[in-house]
Amino acid sequence: MKIPIRHTCADFDSYRAARVKSMFNVENGCNFTRDFELPVEGRDWQIGLVVGPSGSGKTSIGNALANGITDIRAGWPADRPIIDAIAEDAEFDAVTRALASVGLGDVPAWLRPFHVLSNGEQFRAGLARLISDAPPFAVIDEYSSVVDRQIAKVASRSFAKSWRRTTGQCVLLSCHYDIVEWLQPDWLLDTSTGHFQWRCRRQPPRITLEIHRVDGSHWPLFEPHHYLKLPRPIAARYYLGTIQGRPVCHVATTPRLEHGAMRAARLVVLPEWQGIGLGTLFLSEVCRLSMTTENTFGQRLWRGVYFNTSHPGLIASLRKAPNWRQVSASLYGSNKARSAAMILAARQPGNTITGTGYGGHFRGTVGFLYVPDP
Repeated sequence: MKIPIRHTCADFDSYRAARVKSMFNVENGCNFTRDFELPVEGRDWQIGLVVGPSGSGKTSIGNALANGITDIRAGWPADRPIIDAIAEDAEFDAVTRALASVGLGDVPAWLRPFHVLSNGEQFRAGLARLISDAPPFAVIDEYSSVVDRQIAKVASRSFAKSWRRTTGQCVLLSCHYDIVEWLQPDWLLDTSTGHFQWRCRRQPPRITLEIHRVDGSHWPLFEPHHYLKLPRPIAARYYLGTIQGRPVCHVATTPRLEHGAMRAARLVVLPEWQGIGLGTLFLSEVCRLSMTTENTFGQRLWRGVYFNTSHPGLIASLRKAPNWRQVSASLYGSNKARSAAMILAARQPGNTITGTGYGGHFRGTVGFLYVPDP
């Protein structure tokens, strides 16, 4: 496919325009002419990337392909949250998985209409809808231009993984070269040189997650992204996951002596790092550490580590992960009155602390047990 680009406009002769021509020896600025070769016909591919500096012809190439550029910001209702506006006939889990796969894993953002989201959130919501709709062909302009570079790289990795589950073809137009190794496109056209190349898919860059035993002072950074607002767990040990020194994920563990086990809670992966499986890996490693000498309760907690969650993506991931066993499931929350009665019965003489107990919600939960290798 040959794509000729021919743009013309008036040749202005104002004083300033004439002075610019004279100073920089430029005849005119009214013509832009480029020719690109895009030999993609007759080949199997799913993701193509057109990359280059601004003004090098990327948008013109996108307009020349199929039906032109796909407007992922159009058609959003103003009276519904994005969780209701994406793929209305699709399964709920598929929609939440699509949102997380593009780095929009911040649950409160799912409950807002599109027009009140930030520019970066709108762009990621548009990509989530694109993944859910899975059109046969799409062209996305200014890909990753309005998001943080770390989000852009991680989201590119998870977006590519999600898009390859569809049967469609997608061409991304971007001025950022740092996403190439994370996106792993099937072909790449560099508009700065005009060079086209087919690419062999490789493993994305390796991510090294470091785990640190910390105190509770890091929790305020993660708390806004946790879907429950509860007091800190009793006798908790806190673990922080970092990548190149940047906080990424957090979890706490507490003893469940009555079951001869530990319990993990307060798992949070910051939104910009979601969608690439860090949460499951981090949780599993912390649970493994809890069954070693890191756990000072020793043989009293031989059984494993319990963990409850309501997040559809995490549930699906733990069901497939080694060493994890599903042990319970509830379609709705626990009884608040029963919980309050238990708290009252357990109150020590002279203790004036009051509380109403937990529960009383309609949040379904699934319980898992981490069992170490024999």
